[in-house]
Amino acid sequence: MIFPRSRGGGNAGRISGCCIGIVLLTGALGLYGCASPPRIPANIVLRDVHNNGYTLAFDSRSETLASGGSEGRIRLWRLPDGKELSGWKAHTDSLQGLVFLDHDRELLSAAYDGSLARWTRNGTLLKRLNTPAPVTSMAADEAANLVVTGHSDGHVRLWRLADLSLLRDLHPHRGAVRAVAYHAATNQLASSGTDGRVFYWRAREEPRPLPSPPTDAQDLAFAPDGTFLMGSGWFNLFRWQLDNGGLQILPTVHHGIVKSISFSRDGRTLASIGRQTDSAVYLLDAQTGVVLKRFQPHELCGSVVRLSPDGRYLASTSDDASVYIWDLQHPLPEQTFFSK
Repeated sequence: MIFPRSRGGGNAGRISGCCIGIVLLTGALGLYGCASPPRIPANIVLRDVHNNGYTLAFDSRSETLASGGSEGRIRLWRLPDGKELSGWKAHTDSLQGLVFLDHDRELLSAAYDGSLARWTRNGTLLKRLNTPAPVTSMAADEAANLVVTGHSDGHVRLWRLADLSLLRDLHPHRGAVRAVAYHAATNQLASSGTDGRVFYWRAREEPRPLPSPPTDAQDLAFAPDGTFLMGSGWFNLFRWQLDNGGLQILPTVHHGIVKSISFSRDGRTLASIGRQTDSAVYLLDAQTGVVLKRFQPHELCGSVVRLSPDGRYLASTSDDASVYIWDLQHPLPEQTFFSK
């Protein structure tokens, strides 16, 4: 998740928070004016679609991409051409989660205004629930009739998807929850927080701590086969083997926070996006963290990266208000981009 900052209009609002950190870090690392290795340009660049891009979700058929921003809007984009299908003001604060439901005819959204909301694809509100605290992360599984939310008060709450009634209210973290993850086939759950702790449990169990990583886990994702949990933090990936709880640190080429990760269908590769200094987007080896492919970086701090269910598309968004979409079956020739 991304903690919302003070709202500002246009570029001034976007630049105020993250870019100060970029200037300091890039100055320290001497990265200004440096050419990066060749990278794959985005097939589609959707500019100024949100004040800050905060969340992304593909539908189950990889035909539509949904995006949400700090201004509370949801927008839907057709694939592969990127045409806008619909868009609406959904929340009064930043979007922190999106998922398609009901054979892709509906969406569920979660936001820092503390609400969960269910929508038709054209923005008709079906149901809204105000939760006890701002939502910082969300995962959902329609088959299990389950929604999992992390909150700024350190709670992880489980809801029945059908009516958004509360099933469990857990309080594993002493600070805000950064990320929640859910593995549908095995009913495994995980959460990470600003207290530096990571918890793991199954649906009816109590959360138990995993070995703490050296820095906060900004994002979490279960491997598709459910055998391990991956996290991301400053410079590194974190890999927990769930049969014995062992933690492995995997260095990456990111120059700062690895803000978001997304598994490929086979679990062998992992898409990642950086938040500081380079806003880089990579495809990494999930076993080693080694770069397999490099993609066009964003102009400001990266927020979220997602691979589509069929593996064809990669999408990312950032504080530069844009959404990038790559068609991995039809990649453009590599180009050289310059850091700023």
